[in-house]
Amino acid sequence: MSTRRHLTRRLTQLYAGLALYGTSSALLVRTGLGLEPWNVLHQGLAERTGLSIGVVLTLLGAAVLLAWIPLRQRPGLGTISNVLVIGMAMDATLVLLPDAHGPVARVTLMVTGIVLNGAATGLYIAARFGPGPRDGLMTGLHQRTGVSIRLVRTVIEFTVVATGFVLGGTVGVGTLLYAVSIGPLAQLFLRVFAVPPASGGSTVVATGQPRGAILRP
Repeated sequence: MSTRRHLTRRLTQLYAGLALYGTSSALLVRTGLGLEPWNVLHQGLAERTGLSIGVVLTLLGAAVLLAWIPLRQRPGLGTISNVLVIGMAMDATLVLLPDAHGPVARVTLMVTGIVLNGAATGLYIAARFGPGPRDGLMTGLHQRTGVSIRLVRTVIEFTVVATGFVLGGTVGVGTLLYAVSIGPLAQLFLRVFAVPPASGGSTVVATGQPRGAILRP
């Protein structure tokens, strides 16, 4: 694959993944069955502020980036694009998509949203343009404190879910199903969307990304 085609594919994957992430998150909102951890917080803040969930996602993502400064993390194109694209895609989808009614429709939309979220994660990370702001916060805290990625991630996600729930965010079966399935789904789609190297050699996926680091908006 030529260098130009290689870059074009990576950029296409980056923005397709970010847009799909926002869309898939909107599907979970419309089910009313529970959101992914950070979106529980985003939804709770949206309920309290009157802002759209996409705007809250964008503003909080920018705020999290400020926390990278003392952690000495360096954002990439994917990091900045994450902040700007996902919230817009999410709000646009919510405008077009009505609430799901009936258990079959809601469960179908929930499963579809989670699977598409896994695909979006694979697309975005395999493009190798840098971690999302919330993943960078997690890995930065790990590097600065020496605490394991698993524990840092658990503490952060428990905190955002609990805070979001208190503020009015939706926690439910969708939250639980997302938590147990997003890791395997992301690893599957990382293999599916692996970008071949520009010239010979083995394919490298998500260089520098810990196995447990999963994209969050």
